Amino acid sequence: MLNIKRIYDEPSDKDGIRILVDRLWPRGISKEKAKIDFWFKDIAPSNELRKSFHEAAIDFIEFKAKYLRELSEYGRRHNSSAEPDSDNSIAEISRLLKTGGKNITLLYGLKDEINNNAAVLKEFILKK
Repeated sequence: MLNIKRIYDEPSDKDGIRILVDRLWPRGISKEKAKIDFWFKDIAPSNELRKSFHEAAIDFIEFKAKYLRELSEYGRRHNSSAEPDSDNSIAEISRLLKTGGKNITLLYGLKDEINNNAAVLKEFILKK
């Protein structure tokens, strides 16, 4: 099962594999307290997109559309190579979902539990 959760919420055994999907490390939380298994910065929104959303220059609908385009472009870049790409974080999450036998929790730092990059990423991965 693929879940999302704020990184500031208490870790749980139900989280399974914990993957941080933000470009920046969340303020005020130590790496020990975060208890992450992976940090996939490469599939976080670009700095430009992240800043536009945080500064309210764009709304969530526009953020989501642009982020989905970034994720699609990421997928095209990593799938166009003739050799398997070990750095394809989306493929790694999909592989863990299929073979891991554990829950996977995508971690994010925003306060908004509905309108955040992890929710968009989860939707993108589940549609693949």
